[in-house]
Amino acid sequence: MAVTAQMVKELREKTGAGMLDCKKALEEANGDLTKASEILREKGLAAAASKAGRAATEGVVESYIHAGGRIGVLVEVNCETDFVAKTDQFKEFVRDVAMQIAAASPRYVRKEDVPQEDLDKEREILRAQALNEGKPEKIVEKMVEGRLGKYYEEYCLLEQSYIKDPDKTIAQLVNEKISTIGENISIRRFVRFELGEGLEKKEDNFVEEVMAQAKR
Repeated sequence: MAVTAQMVKELREKTGAGMLDCKKALEEANGDLTKASEILREKGLAAAASKAGRAATEGVVESYIHAGGRIGVLVEVNCETDFVAKTDQFKEFVRDVAMQIAAASPRYVRKEDVPQEDLDKEREILRAQALNEGKPEKIVEKMVEGRLGKYYEEYCLLEQSYIKDPDKTIAQLVNEKISTIGENISIRRFVRFELGEGLEKKEDNFVEEVMAQAKR
């Protein structure tokens, strides 16, 4: 099937990949847009992996304040060059990360950041829950490890589902940006403040509120 300029344009808009890469992917996929997207994603992940070890010491510190000043976030995201740090694409990505932190309230950037003491405590709780459910001893440990994965998905930023696209994780989003921007990108650290945190107050759905504000 002949690859047209319109097909290349459509794939580029969908994936953010370069025009030549889109053309090659479409040719390889015989014009199938979905398959071409998958090819680009696979190649992008491979490219991202090859860049992961490169030093990323530039970047920005972004702030995000939720409407009314109820939630505040500071996040540091690093890239390799000051040039990329100043681009709109990188700034938009960092802004999205800050919004994710505000909405999803992670505690850590990555799984490796979780203190061993917290992991041991969580394992004890999950083990007790499994035993209280009457599960056989021989499968309890497997259940604990499986449920620990849910803990990571809730509290580790890179493991969380992206609030703007729940089908992908923040780690996958980072890899996509590495592929399209062409530099290693690393979310280094963040702090999140919530008005009245630790005090008794009504529960709010901050994910919905943050997303509503983002669409304005």
